[in-house]
Amino acid sequence: MFWALTTDLVDTRGFEFEHVLGDIRTLNQWARAGRLEVSAISLAAYPHVQSDYALLPHGASIGSGYGPIVVARDKLAVSDLDGREIVVPGSMTTAFLVLGFVIGSFPFRELPFDEIPEEVASGRADVGILIHEGQLTFESYGLEKILDLGEWWLLETGLPLPLGVNVARRDLGPEKLHDLSDVLAESIQCGLDHRAEALEYALQFGRGIDAAVADRFVSMYVNELTQDYGDEGHKAVTELLRRGETAGAFPAAVQIDFIR
Repeated sequence: MFWALTTDLVDTRGFEFEHVLGDIRTLNQWARAGRLEVSAISLAAYPHVQSDYALLPHGASIGSGYGPIVVARDKLAVSDLDGREIVVPGSMTTAFLVLGFVIGSFPFRELPFDEIPEEVASGRADVGILIHEGQLTFESYGLEKILDLGEWWLLETGLPLPLGVNVARRDLGPEKLHDLSDVLAESIQCGLDHRAEALEYALQFGRGIDAAVADRFVSMYVNELTQDYGDEGHKAVTELLRRGETAGAFPAAVQIDFIR
């Protein structure tokens, strides 16, 4: 999504971009401190930072019928999760929130997302939530899928599951936010239009996954809903945040505010 910003294919309109890499738990924590002007965060983290950040109208990771998965070493039923400690990629991740919709509150331990497959495979944890490429590679660790949260959400609501979103800091001001949004939208579209080149660039950040897995993962989460939420995407965001609000997961009432 930001490959084009490293080329001369997009007019950056005077903005200078520094790409800062971090796992989603870290980015969620940084957003609470207002550290970055623009950031990817979990949708479930947005209510915690909404006073400082507004939602960009693009850049979301939205899956229809698939999403983070709950895994264990042995085949378990969802009912078997009751009372078990679950290793999670962060308590402000959307995956954590949605699993809470399914099973209620549960004991958990946080780990960086890329350490969770081995943590479960080794027996140090009984159950874990896998995000990112772990959704595709879990079988190579000998793990069994218990529940696909995106599939559950689709059956529950009829909507795709919005996981990650892009936000921008409000103190940039309305005019700059509008221009910045346009630049980032053009970058995403350029990446979609030059998919092979953008994917080759992205592979250097792929944590060792091969090109085939990367291509499959990108196909899942960089799509037409990434460029524009559309009516369906907006409905999904609203439904998830309202359910979280009803469940008491957020510190205050949610104000869904997209940059225009």
